[in-house]
Amino acid sequence: MKVLGLISGTSHDGIDAAVVDFDLRGEVLHGHVTAVASTPYDPALRGRIRAALPPAATTLAEVCALDTLIGQAFADAAAEVTAAAPPVDAVCSHGQTVYHWVDGTRALGTLQIGQPAWIAERLGVPVVADVRIRDIAAGGQGAPLVAHLDTLLLAGLPGRPAALNLGGIANVTVPTHPAGSASSAGSPTPGQAPGGPLAWDTGPANALLDAAVLRTGAHPAGYDVDGALAARGRVDEELLAGLLAEPYYRLPPPKTTGKELFHDGYLDAALARHARPVEPPDLIATLTALTARTVADAVRGAGVDALVVSGGGAANPTLLGMLAAELPGVRIVPSAELGAPGDAKEAIAFALIGWQTLHGLPGTLPGCTGASGPRVLGTITPGAGPLVLPPPPPAPPSALRLTVAEGVA
Repeated sequence: MKVLGLISGTSHDGIDAAVVDFDLRGEVLHGHVTAVASTPYDPALRGRIRAALPPAATTLAEVCALDTLIGQAFADAAAEVTAAAPPVDAVCSHGQTVYHWVDGTRALGTLQIGQPAWIAERLGVPVVADVRIRDIAAGGQGAPLVAHLDTLLLAGLPGRPAALNLGGIANVTVPTHPAGSASSAGSPTPGQAPGGPLAWDTGPANALLDAAVLRTGAHPAGYDVDGALAARGRVDEELLAGLLAEPYYRLPPPKTTGKELFHDGYLDAALARHARPVEPPDLIATLTALTARTVADAVRGAGVDALVVSGGGAANPTLLGMLAAELPGVRIVPSAELGAPGDAKEAIAFALIGWQTLHGLPGTLPGCTGASGPRVLGTITPGAGPLVLPPPPPAPPSALRLTVAEGVA
């Protein structure tokens, strides 16, 4: 089954796409990545999304308009990536998160918009969407959903590897952890089997960095290209200590966060508490150090000896250098070495979720999200013809092996 995965992450800068041709052989799922793409949002649409996100107020009329405009943008991106290739069998669209409702340590709701009917109408195939809420209804955090891909992809690898995604928010997946271990992020959730998988959001990656670049005008691209700004700056240890006092970092996993907490206003408040002005390069260096420190603190107690890194932050050598300094003896490995191009890994993860859902298989791990049990995720919008689903396999996959087609970066 060939599935197209689509996602726009917490940086809300565009739509990442990946087409994966899945073939289950025994208990090993083989995925051949045949196409990847990244389509930037139209600047006007991105501006409207940013203006509607917390802590700003918005209206139901604007939410409705954005649901349509984002859905149409996703349909355009889907049509573009599939135009020069054989048709796909299905799509899994994450859409755009505009709010993740968390009260303390519990997720109460979540909202991803980008109406999937536009994609189904454009491509004529079934679309799996709205994939997070079922996990939340079962008592989970609804995130990080990429953990399912991580555990299958890392299965069977030597040592004790973990996966790290550096998007707007950083999240880690630790497929196994020493019994009784606890990182500075907290102990495993009650009921978590010793040695079982754990996953959680460690804190901001690009969310505060991008906010700092935008508010200071330090780079016209709106982000720290190649980590050059941070490399020129000096870490303000006093400001860093104030940022590290954030209570979120001491909550136990599984836990999730987003721009509802780590947004422009959060950065403004932190700077207002600081005793003196901070030059833009120093601010960006300090926020880069914040990401490196919080990720390192989160995985240090798990006995990790390798960190498989993906996401936009994986292209930031200054961040990776700080992270390596925080974790001596831990190998930093790009996810592309396992067949998952760093910029496309999340899109591949949602292609996998689509495959799981269409085969009637759960797409979550309770130890990673905190749910009461595994759940089949999402809703299905039918395509042009009758909705015909494949039968569930005799056993769910226990490992995933990815390959990438020639010419796909």
